[in-house]
Amino acid sequence: MIESPRSSIWISAATIWEIAIKHALGRGDMPVSGLDAVRYFRESGYRFLAVEPEHAAAVEELAAHHHDPFDRILVAQALVEPMRLMTHDPLMALYSDTIIKI
Repeated sequence: MIESPRSSIWISAATIWEIAIKHALGRGDMPVSGLDAVRYFRESGYRFLAVEPEHAAAVEELAAHHHDPFDRILVAQALVEPMRLMTHDPLMALYSDTIIKI
């Protein structure tokens, strides 16, 4: 799906925020800084999705499948827009059939 020329790939501002936090904490699982991530995503032609007030408000309506605030805002964004969300997290996939576990 990502490689399809018909697909538009969106990266949430929340994703950049999470990358920046993990990198600043020196976590070994995040060797890329937030600024580097922005550059890499831009160079790849990806688009950025801001966190809008409607996204934040939609978190309130989500079932309690997942408790991570970054993952919950990504789910809310996908449902509000609507967009497909690709994830490795099986808990996120519980929210909707538009959330694709890969």
